[in-house]
Amino acid sequence: MQDADAIPALEAVLNDLSLHPIVRHEAAEALGAIGLESNIDLLKNSLALDPAQEVRETCELALSRIEELKNTSPSKSSPFLSVDPAAPASCSSVQELREVLLNECNSMYERYAALFALRNLGGEEAISAIIESLGANSALLRHEVAYVLGQLQNKKASDALSQILRDASEHPMVRHEAAEALGSIADDQCITLLEEFAKDPEPIVAQSCEVALSMLDFERSGKSFEYLFMQVPQLQQVS
Repeated sequence: MQDADAIPALEAVLNDLSLHPIVRHEAAEALGAIGLESNIDLLKNSLALDPAQEVRETCELALSRIEELKNTSPSKSSPFLSVDPAAPASCSSVQELREVLLNECNSMYERYAALFALRNLGGEEAISAIIESLGANSALLRHEVAYVLGQLQNKKASDALSQILRDASEHPMVRHEAAEALGSIADDQCITLLEEFAKDPEPIVAQSCEVALSMLDFERSGKSFEYLFMQVPQLQQVS
């Protein structure tokens, strides 16, 4: 929504260490999406002090986005109608973008920019590069890759996403996005897996599967599309 009126509430969430890191991550990402320079100090504070790596990385990403907005005109809106945490890289070569995305020495912003450029290019080669990046060291990046694969809705990603959902040692943030992505792909194998993991002992994963299945039910019934957060109130804090 990019509404500046939300900043005080988002700041309170970001600074509340009693909340799950996923929630604080979303608050930091929202502050970056709003894009105001007044958000810089509070993001820098969390970058320095937050105990969760995924939150610190999100703050770093949000700061880079705000800095880019200071120096360039806003990029064109995403063809997927999302407010992306980074502007897509201008390079049009899939191989070059793949190298940037997979290089652990590059900044998080550079890797996100390559990811969104590959998403926008589409095609089998680009999707293969995105799937390959599910092996990244950063849980934050892996979760965004899973999110992007959900946007693309390509069945080629089903096996890799299924492996993530099945992996109890994976970060809940990544498994959450894998579940939602599988719900977007929505073939019979994906649905069976979501039904199985709707009983997962990790609440974030179980609730994500439940929401994905509810979304499918709504789409099939012909009703208006919505996330049904009224049915799963715990997920109001997780996107």
